[in-house]
Amino acid sequence: MPLIKVQTSATAPDQATVESLLKRLSASLAKHTGKPESYVMAAFEPGLAMTFAGTTDPVCYIEIKSVGTMSPAQTKAMSQDFCQQVNAALGVPTNRTYIEFADAKGYMWGWNGATFG
Repeated sequence: MPLIKVQTSATAPDQATVESLLKRLSASLAKHTGKPESYVMAAFEPGLAMTFAGTTDPVCYIEIKSVGTMSPAQTKAMSQDFCQQVNAALGVPTNRTYIEFADAKGYMWGWNGATFG
């Protein structure tokens, strides 16, 4: 049920680096949300046409969604963690990364032909 989607203008690194990043993001999201990693989905979309602050320098947009409620302390910790991970893997500066956190109601999240609510 937790999802982390990374969209960036940065060029994709080699496949092994992408897979390593996705696995680290998945494990981190499970830890931050307290949800089993078996329900976590991580996605990566590189090479998108994007601007930030009027420039096309490397930029990143991250979506984090989860069933339930994320606390201010959780979102602050996740923002720091995921900005650092993306910076280390892709070189996108942390001040050029936006993160959107969204709580989802269980009945608004489908899986396996049913919903979580």
